[in-house]
Amino acid sequence: MTPLLLALLLLAGTPVGARPVDITVATFNIHSGVGADGALDLARTAAAIRASGADVVGLQEVDVRWSARSGFADQAGELGLALGMRVHFAPVYDLPGPPRRRFGVAVLSRLPVAEVANHEITRWSTQDSSVGSAPGFAEAVVLARGRPVHVWVTHLDFRPDPAVRARQVADMLATVGERGTHVLLGDFNAEPGAPELDPLWERFTGVQPGPTYPADAPDLRLDHIAVSDDVEVLGSRVPATGSSASAEASDHRPVVADLRIG
Repeated sequence: MTPLLLALLLLAGTPVGARPVDITVATFNIHSGVGADGALDLARTAAAIRASGADVVGLQEVDVRWSARSGFADQAGELGLALGMRVHFAPVYDLPGPPRRRFGVAVLSRLPVAEVANHEITRWSTQDSSVGSAPGFAEAVVLARGRPVHVWVTHLDFRPDPAVRARQVADMLATVGERGTHVLLGDFNAEPGAPELDPLWERFTGVQPGPTYPADAPDLRLDHIAVSDDVEVLGSRVPATGSSASAEASDHRPVVADLRIG
């Protein structure tokens, strides 16, 4: 525990190990704000996140002045402002400008955030087809009534060959370590029974209540929440994000889970 985190815990006035606290978390691949109808509508994305009721949200495929497809908007900042949530953006790609162009994952939180980091894991770059260590594994330590909870957000490789995903799982487990309370949110691009995910389930309990992709007629369970042993799952769901299949806010549906920490 770092001095900063210890100081924040003392200021919060709630000792570690106090009574359990309930929080709601979600993971959502927002597809750069582009819905199932092909229309860019970040307000629709924000509405879907708001409707989830989540205290902490992990986002994938977030543009920060990345390209014309998202109007060169700072999507992480705009969503945080629209929802009144703290933002930690962790770029996978960070290209010089002007404008400085970034693409990656993000954490949105209604809870206080004590620390943040952007860790590296193995990636097969979509920019130059290289395979190596690269950033984009986000960590935010949130304080749930004074209890530190390590929230991690990831987006695993999409290719049919599972080799890179297997290396990514190993990298993530090495980074997370054995101690502490952990919640992992992400688009794993693999179903729960995929062999490359097996080491993850030895360390975490998976939460995957139903198919999430494609959003207009989901039949694949690609988006996951995973929690450490000291977290109880009270319930979970895969909500629709539009009034019809064509009005879904992304090409993925979110996964939402109600958790009890402690």
